[in-house]
Amino acid sequence: MGAGRAEIRPYAASSPHYRRGAFHNLEPSEAVAPGEQRSVMVEMLRRGRVGTPSGPVPVRRPDHPAQAGALAATWYGHATVLLEIDGLRVLTDPVFCDRVSPSALIGPRRLHPVPEPAAQLPELDLIVISHDHYDHLDKHAVRQLLATQRAPFAVPTGVSAHLRRWGVPAERIVECDWGESATVGELTVNCTPARHFSGRGLVRNTTQWCSWVIAGPRHRVFFAGDTGITGAFEEVGRDHGPFDLTLMPIGAYARQWPDIHLDPEEAVQMHTDLGKGDPAHAPLLAIHWGTFNLAMHSWAEPVQRLLWAADAAGTETVVPRPGQRVDLESSPSVEDWWSPLA
Repeated sequence: MGAGRAEIRPYAASSPHYRRGAFHNLEPSEAVAPGEQRSVMVEMLRRGRVGTPSGPVPVRRPDHPAQAGALAATWYGHATVLLEIDGLRVLTDPVFCDRVSPSALIGPRRLHPVPEPAAQLPELDLIVISHDHYDHLDKHAVRQLLATQRAPFAVPTGVSAHLRRWGVPAERIVECDWGESATVGELTVNCTPARHFSGRGLVRNTTQWCSWVIAGPRHRVFFAGDTGITGAFEEVGRDHGPFDLTLMPIGAYARQWPDIHLDPEEAVQMHTDLGKGDPAHAPLLAIHWGTFNLAMHSWAEPVQRLLWAADAAGTETVVPRPGQRVDLESSPSVEDWWSPLA
């Protein structure tokens, strides 16, 4: 599973956001809205195959250039993206497992194949992790990356305890609290707030969750990780923008947990807030949808609603197939590959 509370506490206790043995959001938040616990269980049991595609998802084998580009992204599914920033490569929330669960037999199962194994990735310069939920932190992928890569792992406060338990040496861990930054070669990363929660077992919020600003010499990317709607992103945009690309979660939303996941319309709003009110400031790349069935909405609904909301706001969107590399320097067009599977 991961490190326990006692292993995490020495790394977490120094954070001003760690109080009474837990981390807290900037805004009052509930993982499940009061009074909705029963409806969550009932709807999850009744949803059947509503959140699955009607046929095979068209996965591409990634085509990596010999030299990383100025600004490009390859979506592996969910929140796993291989970013190319000014000739450097950054991997976000590496999840390559079949199930996002402590069990290999039960729990949400992948809806499409992994585009390529973690062990076959090109040389990375940095791996960033937003929080410790199973659909964002994969123990087996961490161990594969430990064996095949030299890149450090940038993690929010407390998550280092999981990595240390899995064998990652201290010199390959960069741990940051909200508001802190670190320099890794030519890259600068800023750990910024998100509105979410954490936990790999029955105990929640012993480690921090975050978003990340990832900056190269010329380009800046915002990786939202996993979040609900928050006023913090407007401040992030003011302090760290303008951005050339945002990675914004658009799926796994439900009325029962409005505080901790964005719906597609909120994703567009948060993207706009990062641009200081200018919706056209940068493309929005859709993540956190299509790979695992984690809510009650239909499989294609997140991207369908995203495009409607983005069109109304004048926001450019990027919706690649799993494994597809998109060169953001060339103004990529959006091709509808999901509707036949809706």
